[in-house]
Amino acid sequence: MAGVIRKHPGLALLAKAAMLAAFVGLGAGISSAQPLVARTDQQQRDALPSSATKHAATMAAATPAISDVKPARRAAATGPYYVDFRARTAATYGHAFVWYGKTGEKQVEVAGLAPAGDEVPYILGHIVFVPSETGATYGDLDEQYLTASYRVYLSEADAKKVFAYIKRQQETSPLWNAATANCTAFIGRIATFMGLNAPFHLLKPEEYVNKLRELNGGRKTVQLEPGRG
Repeated sequence: MAGVIRKHPGLALLAKAAMLAAFVGLGAGISSAQPLVARTDQQQRDALPSSATKHAATMAAATPAISDVKPARRAAATGPYYVDFRARTAATYGHAFVWYGKTGEKQVEVAGLAPAGDEVPYILGHIVFVPSETGATYGDLDEQYLTASYRVYLSEADAKKVFAYIKRQQETSPLWNAATANCTAFIGRIATFMGLNAPFHLLKPEEYVNKLRELNGGRKTVQLEPGRG
């Protein structure tokens, strides 16, 4: 190759020019590649904070602020008030009455309408009116005699009105009669005052209480109409 160049001096000049152009081109490529790499690195650095910022914003949105977290409401220490329409067994077709009071308390009030005394007033009461008693009778507090129960709950304000009405019924029901002023008619008046649908009173106590529940769709709560009581 050196001999050819000595014989042809022009080739030497061309070779030098080609080498110079190659070095210049290589330098230009390197110099142009450096800004490209620099721009790529800069774009990656710019992209990382952006994605990190979005991730932090997403986590912040998903995590509620401490001030937004509300403590769970504490359950009331005692439950609502109630009236429990009940039926139990008896010597003949049974007896209907009510329990009423406050859930969570063992003490209950009992109200019902029954003939006062032994079997004689009961037998006569199927013909004429006889003196009555309106408190607890034998078996009213014993669960073993229970045949039906329908319990309805009330607020404290409504319970005061209903309980007062029950006591008035006890005070103003001096007579008992099997066909008219009987135990089912007595608890039926209480149910009507509470806004419940009451069945016809000439049913056996167990049937009456079950029918009372059915007519009211088994509802568990009662709210008195404004001005009631």
